[in-house]
Amino acid sequence: MYMVTVDKGKCDGDGTCVNVCPQSVFKLDGGKAEPVNMSECINCLTCAENCPQQAITVAEI
Repeated sequence: MYMVTVDKGKCDGDGTCVNVCPQSVFKLDGGKAEPVNMSECINCLTCAENCPQQAITVAEI
């Protein structure tokens, strides 16, 4: 399983992660990305690699 975190200070809520994640891990909540389906994360890192603000980290737990 993977821990997906979003640095709310960096996130501007542009929704890139929501759009590129193949597993639908993210949703926008209050103008910020929120990982809501972490159990679906496959550690492809598409979210982190495509986040313009570099606000996403993925770590194995």
